[in-house]
Amino acid sequence: MIDIKSTLKMAISSLKVNKMRSALTSLGIIIGVSAVIIMLAIGTGASKKVQENMESMGSNILTIRSASARAGGVRMGMGTKPSLTLKDAAAIEKNVMNVEAVAPVSSESKQLMYGNQNWQSTVYGTTPKYLYIKNYEIELGRSFTFKDVQNSAKVAVIGATVASELFGDVSPINKVIRVGNVPFKVLGVLKTKGSTGPFDEDDLIFIPITTAQKKLFGVSFPGTVKMIVVKGIDADTLNDVELETEELLKFRHNIGVNQTNDFEIRNSAEFQERMKSTVQTFAILLASIASVSLLVGGIGIMNIMLVSVTERTKEIGIRMAIGARASDIRSQFLIESFLLSMIGGLVGVITGIIGAKSVEFFSDGMTVSISLFSILLSLGFSGLVGIAFGYYPAYKASLLNPIDALRYE
Repeated sequence: MIDIKSTLKMAISSLKVNKMRSALTSLGIIIGVSAVIIMLAIGTGASKKVQENMESMGSNILTIRSASARAGGVRMGMGTKPSLTLKDAAAIEKNVMNVEAVAPVSSESKQLMYGNQNWQSTVYGTTPKYLYIKNYEIELGRSFTFKDVQNSAKVAVIGATVASELFGDVSPINKVIRVGNVPFKVLGVLKTKGSTGPFDEDDLIFIPITTAQKKLFGVSFPGTVKMIVVKGIDADTLNDVELETEELLKFRHNIGVNQTNDFEIRNSAEFQERMKSTVQTFAILLASIASVSLLVGGIGIMNIMLVSVTERTKEIGIRMAIGARASDIRSQFLIESFLLSMIGGLVGVITGIIGAKSVEFFSDGMTVSISLFSILLSLGFSGLVGIAFGYYPAYKASLLNPIDALRYE
């Protein structure tokens, strides 16, 4: 029976004899573990950031765009052929099951003016439900109402960027701005949402859809919209909502079985899942690259342990001569290797946490997330590296002949 306690004491004593060498041997593990923790923290943080951005844009959403027009054989892009209408939006809300809200949308870039200030922004003609679907909240004032939509009122709700650029520190509420050449009364200012990729979620203005169609944009076909946004009640039924919506629009637009749809439906849940999967794959790739450092550290441990076996050949011979078994010798060297690796792992965890926090502190807006799983994974992997790369030197030490070992100089 192996005496673990005494074997552990001897292993610790052997490591203390060569402190500098033990520290340098563990350096590869320290670098490997800290690199894995930092990479996983960056990857997990990026994944959470993407998820937060997706949620801020609204969840369980279908975006229906009108078809692509053709000019001289060239496709002009989705939304250029007017095929969706306000009546389509009303029909979806009325007839499709598991729908929570529907909002028609048309948008154009317009010059905004207030006094001697001007700013170019995207103007969205829509209904109050769009703000709910996209998780926009009012910071100051109020939103426009369905009565404003019915009356084609010249009222607006502006984003924080627009408010800052046009009004500075002055309250925009009840002020009149010009959108193009049309005056609009500002009813409210939205809470800041920040940026999603290159798009500033606060650089926009919302007006009633009817006002946009009749007084601002000018549409060739009255009642047409560029897109319709549909919010389902939950993610589980969103695919069914998509199928029902497609069938309803095909019926309303008289599209036959073999004909091409004059609209396109995009499912936000599928896009979000693809984004999460891409970010997670990226995080795993980063951690895999970082884990190479652990393998290099393991090779370093094996080399030093082989040197240690050679240096301590006489010690091994004496221990065997007084009754130590091959398993005792093997256990001692395995424990030494394991301790070197775990000490390096623990120091690496501390270094990795400090490094990850430093990345978050010094970077511009980067979020890191250190999980218990990444710490346990790194420690477990470093322990396995110590055992795997320490086994051969330990096995080699246990095979030494006691007589030859005692004669070794």
